[in-house]
Amino acid sequence: MNEYDLNNNGIIDDGPEREIMLEDRRRKMEDQDAKRDTQRRLTVACTAGMLLYPFAILIASVLGYSEAAGLIADIATVYVVAASGVVAAYFGFNAMEANK
Repeated sequence: MNEYDLNNNGIIDDGPEREIMLEDRRRKMEDQDAKRDTQRRLTVACTAGMLLYPFAILIASVLGYSEAAGLIADIATVYVVAASGVVAAYFGFNAMEANK
């Protein structure tokens, strides 16, 4: 509360002090909302990537790019582990925040 008390009287007065406080709270809420949206989009992208990855291998095989399909399949273990970590972290941190 003291950071908004410009005249150090111990009270947040109507006027500039209250406007600064409300603006700061509004910006913090907008930042938190943007952060949640970004985390959600990242998690959806990782989940979609994990689900579509086998189709990329299949499509490469069907199109006759067997060497490319093999290379993509070799990378799959690393990609799936990394994407799973992102998704697990998202759900884990959301669960931790819900328990606060």
